[in-house]
Amino acid sequence: MTKMTMIQALRSAMDVMLERDPDVVVFGEDVGYFGGVFRCTDGLQAKYGASRVFDAPITESGIVGAGVGMAAYGLRPVVEVQFADYVYPALDQIMSEAARLRYRSAGDFTAPMVIRMPCGGGIYGGQTHSQSPEALFTHTCGIRTVMPSNPYDAKGLLIAAIENNDPVVFLEPKRLYNGPFDGHHEKPVVPWSKHALGEVPEGHYTVPLESARIARPGQDVTVIAYGTMVFVAETAAAETGVDAEIIDLRSLWPMDLPTVVQSVQKTRRCVIVHEATRTSGFGAELLALVQEHCFYHLEAPIVRVTGWDIPYPHAQEWSYFPGPTRVGEALREVMEA
Repeated sequence: MTKMTMIQALRSAMDVMLERDPDVVVFGEDVGYFGGVFRCTDGLQAKYGASRVFDAPITESGIVGAGVGMAAYGLRPVVEVQFADYVYPALDQIMSEAARLRYRSAGDFTAPMVIRMPCGGGIYGGQTHSQSPEALFTHTCGIRTVMPSNPYDAKGLLIAAIENNDPVVFLEPKRLYNGPFDGHHEKPVVPWSKHALGEVPEGHYTVPLESARIARPGQDVTVIAYGTMVFVAETAAAETGVDAEIIDLRSLWPMDLPTVVQSVQKTRRCVIVHEATRTSGFGAELLALVQEHCFYHLEAPIVRVTGWDIPYPHAQEWSYFPGPTRVGEALREVMEA
């Protein structure tokens, strides 16, 4: 076991798979010689050569489209979209080609590819570097959508995604790359918390896709979160004193519904937290699923805490996305209902 940041864990996952499987290739804007804008691929080109880890032109549709062709041919490409906000030119390749290839070819072809992209705010990146578009992908049949919250899960989930035979959109909360936030601070918590430098095995291991994690056991209310919001929810629970059970979804879709249902049926209350805008966000789907499966167990209305329904604000982003104060208010609301 080695202590790693999420960046180091992601790099380790790609390193392991490049060594194990000659069909794995890594490419995207600046991922080769420079090692990626966040340094996630630093050193991989030097180790494996420019035919396995290489730079691509600034064309997201071309990057993802080339990945779809490589995957159909038999390779396992890991492509990087430099920021999730840049993915929109590539949506047709993801949704119309990668997602449908298995079905439209009656199983003759598959698209075993991973599309990595940093997501979310917290770095004052503005409207074009801070979005959380996960609902676009959870809405698209044929795509798996993953978002880790800690180094151990990041490496294990990325390896599992690379080995999977379906396309996986792998969303990486950039706010967690070098350590978690408690929701009140604009820099990683200092001194490093137990989550910042996670204990990560050096070699090969996987975290099963479609498996959620109980980040914090509790009895009074279930909080469903993922990515950065897991740590925001933990801080809110600690500050309010509410005995909240926090579920880190990890795999957004397909999701681990049995773990969610079991928790809500136990606590009889539910709060859903995500950073993306509220309307038609993934939280709406979570709310519907909990309502369908747990209606007769609920003792309070389900509450969502999300980003505002406005264009992403540059200077006010720390007011835009949920913090411990807003999540704490939701916890008190469901407990008093």
